[in-house]
Parts: sequence; structure tokens; C-alpha cells
Amino acid sequence: MTPQNFAELEARITEGYASLSRRLQQTARFLLDHPQEVAFATVAKLAEQAGVTPSTLIRFANSFGFKGFSEMQELFRARLVNELPNYAERIRAVRSATGETPDSTQLLWEFAEANRDALEALPSRIDPRDLERALDILDGAEIVHVLGARRSFVVASYVTYALHHIDKRAVLVDGLGGMHGEQMKAVGPRDALLAVSFSPYAEETRQAAAEARQRGVPVVAITDSNLSPLARSADVALVVLEAEVKSFRGLTASLCLTQSLAIALGVRRDKAADRDDRDRSDRA
Repeated sequence: MTPQNFAELEARITEGYASLSRRLQQTARFLLDHPQEVAFATVAKLAEQAGVTPSTLIRFANSFGFKGFSEMQELFRARLVNELPNYAERIRAVRSATGETPDSTQLLWEFAEANRDALEALPSRIDPRDLERALDILDGAEIVHVLGARRSFVVASYVTYALHHIDKRAVLVDGLGGMHGEQMKAVGPRDALLAVSFSPYAEETRQAAAEARQRGVPVVAITDSNLSPLARSADVALVVLEAEVKSFRGLTASLCLTQSLAIALGVRRDKAADRDDRDRSDRA
């Protein structure tokens, strides 16, 4: 059956990704990672950006039951209208570089604007049900083990700090001395792993998430694509698309998401404590 909306298409692509040919996998990654560009660009332009031929895009659409690429493209357009009401992302999809060499103030404005746009788009990219499922996992874990290597280490260290401040037991898997594998052995069956990684995906984080899944340990992933190897090992994947300026990617949206997770978890725990206090009072 042909997908009727973007969410159905995304789910079908994710489910069938492993069985696609290498070229179609390449196409899938591009389409799901750049939905705003896909909404309005021509087949020729998208093929050039994705590094495939126009016929590959058409073949991809046909493989998911569409008569042609334009029929599938309508789902991307509907998503943009329904889920992204601001114009910033649409404008960014058609902007081109001026070729000028910016001074420091111009760079500051560029980074600030790009990160602002990423933050504005963040809530519409996160499915509220996934957010609640992630909170359920973190809330139910005896200890939350947090892993983020290389660029993602900043996010992992912050969320560990934040969890400590809401009195949630958390351990940063920092891999000091190359000990990622050894530290993962301390993850118990009633714990959870919060793994953070973005393309090109740190191998130690990929291995840790896969190991946790194999052992039945719940995994919450913060990553940049539903097709990332981290997402495929996760019980819940929260996808964040960060701002990128002149090939430098930010972390603003990821830090905002982790801060929101920690505070939401703190609110949950505070409400639970109030209920316990009322129950004890009623029994007294």
C-alpha cells in the first residue's frame, strides 16, 4: 500500500532500509535527512545533491508504490506545510552562498541565525510520543549511562551534569584510557543507555548501543537521522538536525533537547514525590 503521509513513508523507508540496494540506501539517507529541500527542488537538482541519477530517484519512488517522484514529493510538501509553519527553513532551502568572505561580525550573525532556525524547527521534528517514551525509559532506569564520543561528548557530559542535579543517578561513559568497552560492562539489566552520536558516527558509540540492545538494556539515542546506525539499535531515537554554517555544525539544538529531557524528568520525579507524600499523609 502506498504511504499516505510523510510519517508513513518515513516508517516504511526505515523498516525496509536494510533490504535496499546501495544506491537506494544512499537516496533514502538524502531524502530523510533533507526533507525541506526535497519538498520543492527539481528531480535533476535533488539527484545532483544526492549524488545519484534522476532515474534512481524515480526508481526509489516506484519501489514504495508511487507512480512517479512528483507523487512522493507531495508528501514532503505536505509535511513542510503542516509541521513546519515558519518560513525560515523554506528560505534556507533555496538560499545560495554569496561567495563573499565574511568578517567576524558577519560570522556571528550567520551562526546565530542558523542556530535560531535549528531551534525553531526542533519541536516539530520530535514526535511527542517518542519524547514520552524516552522519558519513561530514563525514569524507570536505576542508573542512566550516558555516552557521547568526540563532538558529541559535550552533549553527553552536559546531560550527565543535568541528571545529577535532579537527583537521577547517572554515569558518564567517558572512555578514559580507551575503556569504553570496560565501562559498558558496568551497565546493569535495570539500567538504561543514553547514546549521542552524529554523522560520521563514532564507532565506540555504535558498538556500545549495539551491545546494550543485544543485552536487553533500553537505549535512547540522540542522533541526526532515523537511518543512522545508532537509531537502528535504539528503543527510541530522537532525531536532531543541527545548524551548519560553512561546514561547521552546531550543537545548540542537541543541548536544548537534552536540557528539556532533564527538566521534564525532574518535573516527573517531583510530581511523583508529591503523590507519595500525599499518600503517606492520607495513611497517617
